[in-house]
Amino acid sequence: MKTSELRQLYLNFFAEKQHAVIPSASLIPENDPTTLFTSAGMQPMIPYLMGEKHPAGTRLVDSQKCFRTQDIDSVGDNRHTTCFEMLGNWSLGDYFKIEQINWMFDFLINKTKLDPNRFYVTCFRGMEEIGIPRDTEAAEKWQAKFKEVNVEAKIVDNAETEGMQGGRIFYYNEKENWWSRAGVTSKMPVGEPGGPDSEMFWDFDPKGELQIHEKSDWKDAPCHPACDCGRFVEIGNNVFMQYVKTKNGFEPLKNKNIDFGGGLERMVAAMNDDSDIFNIDAFAKAKEKLEKLSGKKYGENKDEIQAFRVILDHLRAATFLIADGAVPSNKDQGYFTRRLIRRSIRYANKLGISNKFCADLADTYIEVYKDVYTYFSTSRDKIVEELNAEEDKFSATLENGLKVLKANVASWEKNFKNIKFNGGFSFLLYESYGFPPEMTLEELLKYPEVAKQLDVEEYWAEFRNNLKQHQDLSRAGAEQKFKGGLADTSETTARLHTATHLLQAALRKVLGIHVEQRGSNITAERLRFDFTHGEKMTDEQKKQVEDLVNEWIQKDFEVKCEELPYAEAKTKNVMGLFENKYGDLVKVYTIGDVSGEICGGPHANRTGELGKFKISKEEASSSGVRRIKAVLE
Repeated sequence: MKTSELRQLYLNFFAEKQHAVIPSASLIPENDPTTLFTSAGMQPMIPYLMGEKHPAGTRLVDSQKCFRTQDIDSVGDNRHTTCFEMLGNWSLGDYFKIEQINWMFDFLINKTKLDPNRFYVTCFRGMEEIGIPRDTEAAEKWQAKFKEVNVEAKIVDNAETEGMQGGRIFYYNEKENWWSRAGVTSKMPVGEPGGPDSEMFWDFDPKGELQIHEKSDWKDAPCHPACDCGRFVEIGNNVFMQYVKTKNGFEPLKNKNIDFGGGLERMVAAMNDDSDIFNIDAFAKAKEKLEKLSGKKYGENKDEIQAFRVILDHLRAATFLIADGAVPSNKDQGYFTRRLIRRSIRYANKLGISNKFCADLADTYIEVYKDVYTYFSTSRDKIVEELNAEEDKFSATLENGLKVLKANVASWEKNFKNIKFNGGFSFLLYESYGFPPEMTLEELLKYPEVAKQLDVEEYWAEFRNNLKQHQDLSRAGAEQKFKGGLADTSETTARLHTATHLLQAALRKVLGIHVEQRGSNITAERLRFDFTHGEKMTDEQKKQVEDLVNEWIQKDFEVKCEELPYAEAKTKNVMGLFENKYGDLVKVYTIGDVSGEICGGPHANRTGELGKFKISKEEASSSGVRRIKAVLE
C-alpha cells in the first residue's frame, strides 16, 4: 500500500463518521513559546482538548506533519525518523472509548485488511492508590472485537517479567499507558487533564524466523509488545482523556475527549509487512537517487545502511522544515535544519558522495508530496537555494576544520610520544567547527606515530562521553525553556499577541506589502516577530512603526472575532499564516480598519488595554527574514 492511499483511506473512513477533515498545521507552532516544533498530532489541538470550541465541530480528523529533535540520534535503525505524518482523530466531548475502539479495529482489521493474528494492544493497569482503576472497559472491548474475527485474546498482566504467555491484550503501568502533557501522574499540575491510553502494535516476526528479538540488545530479557527490540512496532495510540488532576487527587472530566495518533509511515510498513520503514514508497525515489549518486545498493552492506537511512530521513525533514519557514541558521528552528543538512553531508561522505546532492534528493520529496502539500511546488526554488547555500557553507566549515586539525598535528609532530590522543580533541573540533569525528580519526591515523598509540575504542568512548555531557546540558536547557505544551493564555500574553497584529499592519504600512509573518514567539514578558524583509530597518522606520502601533492603541479599537468559511475569509483581504494549513471554517480577528487576520491565539478585547508599545531590538533572523522583539510598557 502507498502512503497516499492509506492517508486518504483513513481520512475518508472518519469523514464517513461525521468527522471534519482539517488540514495539517505548520511544523513551526504559531504563537506557542513552549516548543520549537509541532512534534505530535495533538499539539495544535491542545486549546480544544482543554475546552476551547473548535470552528469545525466536535469530531475532527487529519494527517499532521511532525518533527522530533529528540530522535535525531536514533535515526539509523529500521523504524526511527525525525519527520513523519501523524494520522489523528479527535472527539471533543462527543463519542468516547467504546466507539473509538470499535472504529479503530474496524479500520485496521476490516478496512485495511491487517491480519488480526499479528495485531496486539495494551491497556492501563490502574493505580488504585490514587483512585484510578484498571482500564477493564478498554481491555474487555478489545477482547470482544478480537472475538468477532475468531481470534483468542488472552489478557496478560505481567509481560515485563514473564513475556508473552500467549497474550493478545497486555496491561502496563503509567509509564507505558498513561497520557498527560506533563507525563506520569505525579508530575501533573493541578488542573491538568489526562487519562489512560491503549496502544496498538504490529508483530513483524510472528514465527520468530527473523530472530529480531534474539539479535537485539534486549535478547536476555523477555519479549513483549512494549519491548524495544523491534519485533513489535507501535502503529497507534488511543488516548482516553477522562480525568483532571485536583488538589486532592483526580476527578472525572466533565467532557471526555478522544485523542488518537498513529504514525502514517509505520502503518504503511505494517500494511506491506516490511519492518524497514525506509522501504515504503515515500522514500523510494530518494533512495533510488541516492543509490545512483553513490553507486551503492541500499541494504547490501550493513555498514552503509545507517548512512542511507540518516540521509533519507534528514533531507526529507529538511525539505519539510524549509518549506514551513525554518531556513538553516544558528538559532531556534533553523539550528536543527542546519544540523540535519550537515549530518546528511557527513554521512554522504561515508557513501563516497563528494558533490552536491541535497537539492537532488529534495526534488524527489517535493514530487512525492506536492499533491497533499501544494505549497511544496511553489517553495521549490527557496528549498533548493537554501540547501545549496548550506552545502557551500559546510564545505568551507570542513576546510577550516581540516586546517585547524593539521595545524595542531604539525605542532605536536616532534613530540608525538608524549601526547595522548583521544576523542576529547575530536569533540572540540566537532563542537567548534562541525568537523566530523570520523574524519578527525582518519587524519590522525595517517601519521604512523599516532597510529601506534591511538586506541580507537578509547577514542570513540571519549568522544561519546563528551558528546553525552554536551547533550545532557543542552537537553536540560531545552526542557527548562520549552517544558509544557500549552502556550500561555494569560491576559498579559493576550495583550502581546494582539500587539503582533498591529505590528504586522504597521510594518506593511512603513516597509511595504512584501512584509509577511514568518513566525512569532510570545512570552509573558515580550513578543518576538519574524517577517520577510531584505535589509536592516533604519531608526526612522522603527520609530514610524512604534508611532503607528501606539496611535492605534490610543484609538482603543475593538478587537472583533467572527467565524467564517475559509473561502469567504480570503475574499475579505485578511492576512494568514502558512498557506494550505486552514480548515473550512476559520476565526478572523479584525482591529478597526487597520488589521484583519486569520488566527487562533488569545486576544485582548480592545487595543486600549495594551499599554505603550516599544521595540527593544531589531535584527536578522535568517536570509531575507528580520526579527523584532518588543514589549508593552
